[in-house]
Amino acid sequence: MFTAKTLPPGGRTVLITGASTGLGREAALHLADKGFRVLGAVRKTEDGDRLAADCPSGRVEHVVLDVTDEASIAAAAGEVAGKVGEDGLWGLVNNAGICISAPLEVVPTDVLRRQLEVNVVGQLAVTQAFLPLLRASRGRLVNVTSGLGTVAIPYLGPYSAAQFAKEGMSDALRRELAPMGVSVSVVCPGSIWTPIWAKIAQDGQDALAAAPTAVADLYRATFLRFLHFNEQTAKDSKTQPVEVATAILAALTSVKPKTRYRVGADVRRGTFLARVLPDSAIDSMFSKIVTPLPTDQEEAHRVGS
Repeated sequence: MFTAKTLPPGGRTVLITGASTGLGREAALHLADKGFRVLGAVRKTEDGDRLAADCPSGRVEHVVLDVTDEASIAAAAGEVAGKVGEDGLWGLVNNAGICISAPLEVVPTDVLRRQLEVNVVGQLAVTQAFLPLLRASRGRLVNVTSGLGTVAIPYLGPYSAAQFAKEGMSDALRRELAPMGVSVSVVCPGSIWTPIWAKIAQDGQDALAAAPTAVADLYRATFLRFLHFNEQTAKDSKTQPVEVATAILAALTSVKPKTRYRVGADVRRGTFLARVLPDSAIDSMFSKIVTPLPTDQEEAHRVGS
């Protein structure tokens, strides 16, 4: 139900990147259920067909879009322009992303480039391509980041670097686009269990395996323990994907959208602590992640053998 302080969807069109799984899929179905016409951006046609089939209202269509491929972005922008016509695009939700988790010393530079290409460079390329359609409707840009765009945790440095960059880029875009009537909001989810977690653990172990043994041994036990703890934290999280979808809906419908929507107790707590505590106190909080336990040498030897 929409209050006097919200705008009804009224058939407005929204494009969501990374809509094949996880938070993007949840947001696409949720927005369609609330009355939006949703264009779910996916890399594979079969993923888009599956997404559309799961929408009872029939208000979800798919657009093939790879955020790291300029030709794909241009083709998608042309396709969407044809779909929306003079009405323009009401909302662009930059949700597509990957997460690389590994000690920074063992992260190959090509892997770091991929992290930044998908989560930062690709997001700007998509934004640039669709901004003319957003201006036509004086619409909304919504960038999905995470709590790690505010607080950097050991062994999640590549992902934090990308999310910090996306946060800064969002602030700049908000200030640059305000005179044109395009609002920019950031949705910052905390830890949530989605299909991305299986890939995170595998990528982290691959990075460790590719590092020189002497270097990998410095991190192996604490990093593997961290991967297990991080995955379990996500599984135990009370935050649900629909809460992120609800925040995206608010950013798209509020008469005065917030600059940031923080979703989950963990991200709200982390943001508060980052504001009030000195760096030394935060460093102390995270020190247990990188401090070896008495059993770590035995475990590292077992895994590495």
